[in-house]
Amino acid sequence: MGDAAVEIEDAGLRFGDRTLWSGLDLQVAPGEFLAVLGPNGSGKTSLLRVLLGLQQLSAGSVRVAGNPPGRENRKVGYIPQQRALDESLTLRGVDLVGLGLDGHRWGLGVSGLRERRRRIARAISSVGAESYARSPVGRLSGGEQQRLRVAQALIGDPDVLLCDEPLASLDLTHQRVVSELIDERRRTAGTAVLFVTHEINPILEYVDRVLYLVNGHFEIGAPDEVMNSRVLSELYGTHVEVLRIGGQIHVAGAQSALCEDEVHHHVDQHVS
Repeated sequence: MGDAAVEIEDAGLRFGDRTLWSGLDLQVAPGEFLAVLGPNGSGKTSLLRVLLGLQQLSAGSVRVAGNPPGRENRKVGYIPQQRALDESLTLRGVDLVGLGLDGHRWGLGVSGLRERRRRIARAISSVGAESYARSPVGRLSGGEQQRLRVAQALIGDPDVLLCDEPLASLDLTHQRVVSELIDERRRTAGTAVLFVTHEINPILEYVDRVLYLVNGHFEIGAPDEVMNSRVLSELYGTHVEVLRIGGQIHVAGAQSALCEDEVHHHVDQHVS
């Protein structure tokens, strides 16, 4: 499997008196698909922010694609949540995808421009977005916009792909399409995937391991090892029933913990 794509050692993250997690040891192998689950406020998105270099750990160390996290680490791709773009936005799909290649610098030269166009075209083709790539992104559907965001994340040939609830607000068909695009990348290019989600069922067939965060604690293992009544009951400190119906996993008994509540609303804006 080669060196780990992501290495986290004895990591902890605190905001004031609140500890999101501590003592986290995690190695993600090249080509591995890791689902990151847990209720709002458990630190899922904060973990991605650490890997992007946007949030400092309170303790421990982290390396991503063999390097410290940050803007200089060009081997990391990022897919954000699907958010509707303003219909008046004139930015075209090809422009959005191109920002993933060189949005951080200026000046490419003529030969650089040719190579840029080739790489953008290849990324757009890889997600099947050729028919609308030259349209203003504000006029595209949510699923079409999210395909272009996947292309933007993949254009730099990342070794690590960080996905922050990329299926949110998508219908079932587009959830399937986006999930398959991400899985195809990790299978064909050996890209490690860390996929933050509230719902494991749309990606269950692709997941190798689960990192489940809750109440300052965590559990890591294969889906069957983590997504069961005993483990989740221990994590939540209350009885949680995990049912498997028609090849899907359904969790019952921790609704209050799985839903954002008013008390944690302000905190969740920063550490969800």
